[in-house]
Amino acid sequence: MFEEQIKTGFVTIIGRPNAGKSTLLNNILKQKIAIMSDKPQTTRNIINGVYTDNDSQIVFIDTPGIHKPKHRLGDYMMKLASSAIQESEIVYLIINASEKFGPGDQHLINIVKELKVPTFLLINKIDLISPEQLIQIIEFYKDLYDFVEIVPISALKSINVDNLLNTTKKYLQPSFKMYPDDVITDSPEYFVISEFIREKVLQLTEQEIPHSIAVVIDRIEKQPGKKKNIIATIVVERKSQKGMIIGKQGKMIKEIGSRARKDIEVLLGEKVFLELWVKVIDNWRSKPNQIRDLGYRDDIFD
Repeated sequence: MFEEQIKTGFVTIIGRPNAGKSTLLNNILKQKIAIMSDKPQTTRNIINGVYTDNDSQIVFIDTPGIHKPKHRLGDYMMKLASSAIQESEIVYLIINASEKFGPGDQHLINIVKELKVPTFLLINKIDLISPEQLIQIIEFYKDLYDFVEIVPISALKSINVDNLLNTTKKYLQPSFKMYPDDVITDSPEYFVISEFIREKVLQLTEQEIPHSIAVVIDRIEKQPGKKKNIIATIVVERKSQKGMIIGKQGKMIKEIGSRARKDIEVLLGEKVFLELWVKVIDNWRSKPNQIRDLGYRDDIFD
């Protein structure tokens, strides 16, 4: 018996840092795979989320927030976002309805104007504004670019997300499924685990620490009758940051591990033992070789 064709395609989500890209992806999938924090530039890598229902399979690509790079890692993030856009059937440009239009928004509009890809404008966080303000935002953006769709949403509160999905399907072509029904991401297990650990550092630390860290999964092992053992290293740029991550009498790193372990257990559906270490690699974000060694794609710097 032949497999029936359904609507399929790739959708890239772009926007300024903190616009709500990862929140939207997690909401669509009804499961957390992308990390979230109130700090900008949380997403560093491409994260693919696979949404499947009775008549469609859509691969959503969560990209790093568009920003002006300040180091080689920033260059890497912007090149990732650009490559993802070129590979998509649809682009979601997501904006924060509660923030004023600025140079970063204009930069995104300029990017969209150069695309030959149908682009939706998603006006996110509409729960924070009045209906009158929403109308003003829609009229303002209509004058900037001819979006194929303008969809007001609240990714956090699931407002109008189902309508967004139904509208998206209208722009996709019939084809065969790319993934089994139970797959929600094609990112490797170790990558999602490392992102969950990094998220907890972002949530629990302040000032210079959040964006100077990377997380490397050193080993994942499982012995019969025992919990899965995960050993990971948190990489920082300075010795002072190492002390902050560890905390007084190890209190901070214990809290990071405790919170990360809970998310990892939900993801894997089993109990785990999580062991965290901290390592200093001086100024790693400005060194392409170190960026590669810490798990970021090799071809970006070619």
